[in-house]
Amino acid sequence: MHAGDSGAVCTLSEAQPSEWPVNSLIFMEMRRLTSSLSPAGVSAACRLLFPRASPVLSGLVSQQRASFSSNAGGTNLTFRIHRYDPEKGGRPHMQEYTLDTSTCGPMVLDALIAIKDRQDPTLTFRRSCREGICGSCAMNIDGINCLACLTPIQKTHRSTHRSPKIQGGTLGAAFGAIEKSLEAQDHMKGPSTEEYHDHFEKDDDGAPVEIVPLPYLMVLKDLVPDLTNFYTQYKSIQPWLQRKTEPKEGSEILQSIEDRAKLDGLYECILCACCSTSCPSYWWNPQSYLGPAVLMQAFRWISDSRDEFTRERLAQINDTMKLYRCHGIMNCSISCPKGLDPAGAIRKMKKRIEEEFGTDFVKLAAQAARSRSAELAKELKIDSQP
Repeated sequence: MHAGDSGAVCTLSEAQPSEWPVNSLIFMEMRRLTSSLSPAGVSAACRLLFPRASPVLSGLVSQQRASFSSNAGGTNLTFRIHRYDPEKGGRPHMQEYTLDTSTCGPMVLDALIAIKDRQDPTLTFRRSCREGICGSCAMNIDGINCLACLTPIQKTHRSTHRSPKIQGGTLGAAFGAIEKSLEAQDHMKGPSTEEYHDHFEKDDDGAPVEIVPLPYLMVLKDLVPDLTNFYTQYKSIQPWLQRKTEPKEGSEILQSIEDRAKLDGLYECILCACCSTSCPSYWWNPQSYLGPAVLMQAFRWISDSRDEFTRERLAQINDTMKLYRCHGIMNCSISCPKGLDPAGAIRKMKKRIEEEFGTDFVKLAAQAARSRSAELAKELKIDSQP
């Protein structure tokens, strides 16, 4: 707010309420503020905008919760859930539960909570925020890595292993939406969750909703994967600001608007591991390949103008296994529930490394092969000199 000829002027008066979530505290507070001002003293200045791929903006949280709850009918739906208890022994198995979805919330997480509360208290899964912020409830639902709290029950049955009906007849429509979305944006933002899922028609064959843990991870219990290796790799990139010079006492480390914009599409990652566990390279090399999520976070700090260890970070990542196991198949960008583009971040990081060190995968692989050959020759006591 600032002073004007007719009194206080609210700079947020013309923000479009339709772009705010229906039940948002922000919207309620803005209505309270603007209603206390006279019409003559209110003028337009700016609009409140959420990130383009924000689940809040697309309505996956507040708006769809309201609409789905009001439209819910008395439908019994079967959920086929992965069960495994190491304390009891036995092999992992799938167990079915039937739930009246009109008696719970609209999201898959709501159904899981209802099943745990009413039918089977031993069912185990992670959850926390219920709003797509923490990433705790990441799991594979009908063949798609996603967050249970952002996956509507009414939009399940889209898995490729069920041969879903796809508009246009092939996966090309979905990939076309991704390419179009990436080309249309200046910064790295993948398609929103809704944009991707809109290319899949609901499968009404009555099959149960299959829920399993994130793939190719050790399972601790039921739907709880072991993320120890994932977070160890995240720690290895040193995800904090590093400086060679200390700022003056009492002063901040400033950043321009342009430099700050370079972090858009990177800092929003919630480390849910949906992208990494959808990547075949990560399935095959989980101990050596860092995976899309960790690599995107590495690029987040490489792109930060306040960090002074950029070259050191690039050198650490410049490895045939850590970085170059990525083959750009885009599984990570498709599965990201926040609509981010890890594949794009990795592509830009490879380009940055090539510019910085004058090397690429071919040169790096040849160098690694020569180094390994020399090590083997030394171990076998073979004279490698002609």
